[in-house]
Amino acid sequence: MFDHDILVIGAGLAGMRAALAARENGVDVAVLSKVHPVRSHSNAAQGGINAALTERGDTWEDHGFDTVKGSDYLGDQDAIEVMCREAGREVIATEHMGVIYSRDEEGKLGTRAFGGQRQARTFYVGDFTGQALLHVLYEQVMRLDVRVYEEWFVLSLIMEDGECCGAVAMEMRSGEIHVIRAKAVIIAAGGLGRVFEPSTNALICTGDGMSLAYRVGAPLMDMEMVQYHPTTLKSNGALMSEAARGEGAYLINADGERFMERYAPNMMELASRDVVSRSEQTEINEGRGKDGCVFLDCRHLGEKKISESLSQIRELGKDFANVDMLYEPVPIRPGMHYQMGGIKTNVDGETIVPGLYAAGETACVSVHGGNRLGANSLLDTLVFGRRSGEHAAGLVKGKSHKAINDSAANGDREHIQEMLNRDDAEGFGQVRLEMGQVMNQHLAVFREQAGMEEAKSKLVGLRERYASVSVTDKGKTFNTNLIFTLELGFMLDCAEAIAVGATERRESRGAHFRTDMQDRNDENWLKHILLTRGTEGPEISHLPVVITQWTPEARKY
Repeated sequence: MFDHDILVIGAGLAGMRAALAARENGVDVAVLSKVHPVRSHSNAAQGGINAALTERGDTWEDHGFDTVKGSDYLGDQDAIEVMCREAGREVIATEHMGVIYSRDEEGKLGTRAFGGQRQARTFYVGDFTGQALLHVLYEQVMRLDVRVYEEWFVLSLIMEDGECCGAVAMEMRSGEIHVIRAKAVIIAAGGLGRVFEPSTNALICTGDGMSLAYRVGAPLMDMEMVQYHPTTLKSNGALMSEAARGEGAYLINADGERFMERYAPNMMELASRDVVSRSEQTEINEGRGKDGCVFLDCRHLGEKKISESLSQIRELGKDFANVDMLYEPVPIRPGMHYQMGGIKTNVDGETIVPGLYAAGETACVSVHGGNRLGANSLLDTLVFGRRSGEHAAGLVKGKSHKAINDSAANGDREHIQEMLNRDDAEGFGQVRLEMGQVMNQHLAVFREQAGMEEAKSKLVGLRERYASVSVTDKGKTFNTNLIFTLELGFMLDCAEAIAVGATERRESRGAHFRTDMQDRNDENWLKHILLTRGTEGPEISHLPVVITQWTPEARKY
């Protein structure tokens, strides 16, 4: 058994920022991750991080309005104000830590334009900003001697007297299951992208954190809001950064037409992601695409611009589509990218479960609402990761550990042994694939009642099959067969929450676009959908959207 003041689950940007903030406030912190920290999915963020700096003639209020509008007015405006006010501080802090941001001709921090924003306020490092941030934060974690449980897998959260007081986790190297006691737990375990197939997300993005919190009573909020990114490679769903459009790339159909003029004449390719994705899918559905795709055209940008700012996605196009964007358009289509919903928290990362916090994509502090603006995700991880770490540090000072011992892991040990004892049954693979295909078919860019109901029905059947899947590898050392099977259980929780939330929201708003209910309905649906785990499945409740200074209006680009 291991003891720490704070246990952070997840070593991406939100998790490491939380750990740094807590450690700097004088408490003992440990970070647990199922991969090496610099393999966390924050590594894949390409385009940049938003901040409004006054010396550039920008204001946090303008950033706030663009974020609120981008959210289709589902974002909580008090939380958005916090994020946008504190954005500049976080960007400068990471520069001081050692992030080498791209600079302009005057040697100042450079910015590029991103979708849904009237100002170029996205700071960046080429087209690998997340990777640059992640490595620098890991350096800081090592500098402060934070304990990292690397390649450990969390099985459950430990509850005692109504409080979260640690976790049960498996060390993958040995297969041993341990209890880690903590006075507070911060979940920063990332998103759930692989609930859908295909997805831009890494294979590790399986919704573990959301499901862990859900299972101990924390509500999930806005789970129906799933972002499809407009530019993913047709061949395999790999992300082609919004940075390309920020640098001036065009979207064209099979006829070579810049079709966004039809859908968003003012912002064109830099309209919000949900608008651009629907526009692309409409072109494809109405026969103006080619083989299920449209095209990203960067040819006019020139070799210098592409080599300096878009080198990574050029290589992706060459490697996976055999297309060099210097000379020909890249075939792209909308693809599942990000989950706006997650574990309901306040602006300090607190959930309703005492001792349990959440930050980053796994959380829903509600700054993204119905649609996240590009480059607000890295900002979200840093601002609310830091705030969670600071608040949790204050909570645990002077607090004692709960009187739990190694027996807290017995239930997980028995469950895993029961899974290993099953023989000659179906493995996890086909169940996981069918789940992803069902979600992509019925809960994608366009949705309608019959399809969503079919998805819910199929998910019930998949969960029944999951209850009897077998694990063919009976060994202990790095048993990935077992890990993938356990992940599937978390994924099915998340898939069910998305489908239930989507059928409940009887309107179109942001990424949730129903072909059978195409209008936004502020009178009845300017509210969040919360899902709490019940004995018969998710229990639904609602919460009003917090409005401070921006009155909902028609959203046009």
